Amino acid sequence: EVYGEQYLQRPTVQDVECLVQIGGRCGFTGMLGSNDCMHWHWEKCPVAWKGMYTRGDQGVPTVILEAVASHDRWIWHAFFGVAGSNNDIYVLNQSPLFVQHLREEGPQVQYYVNGRQYNNGYYLADGIYPEWAAFVKSIRHPQSEKHKLFAEHQEGARKDVECAFGILQSRFSILKQPARLFDQGDLENIMLACIIRQNMVIQNEKGLSRFLLI
Repeated sequence: EVYGEQYLQRPTVQDVECLVQIGGRCGFTGMLGSNDCMHWHWEKCPVAWKGMYTRGDQGVPTVILEAVASHDRWIWHAFFGVAGSNNDIYVLNQSPLFVQHLREEGPQVQYYVNGRQYNNGYYLADGIYPEWAAFVKSIRHPQSEKHKLFAEHQEGARKDVECAFGILQSRFSILKQPARLFDQGDLENIMLACIIRQNMVIQNEKGLSRFLLI
């Protein structure tokens, strides 16, 4: 309640301009960050809910965090609480971030690629996400050298959000271990508090600017 407005805020106009510049330096002009989901094992999940919170590839009940992170590992968007049995598409359909995009209320930017002007930023995502203008995905089974190069750069840059998850779990061991609380609201408070603290650390390490890494 105290720090969320500052450290979990939507990007301001200035922030968006900086993000676009960072994306351009990474080879993706117009990129606002990378999007992905992380599962947190919920050890104390009520027995009646385990079927709803357990997905086959996880084998244990989990709660999903959807996040968008920039190249400096700052987490700009965090949506937590969807049952672990759901895939990323279901999470996306509930995410307030992408509801804004569907309503054309997403961050407005102006940039040029191959002489053509674009007015909406985008996020790097993996192949499961839909064919929306808000996502730039890799190329499955690239054949040409051009496609191979693009896939290599996209997959490399998209790891920013995966690195952010890894740092989050290594910095706060409570997120690396199974959650031992019964109330899902408590889990959400813990997750968001850890993300806020991680963003505080990033800001502190870089001084007043969050974008000094580039």
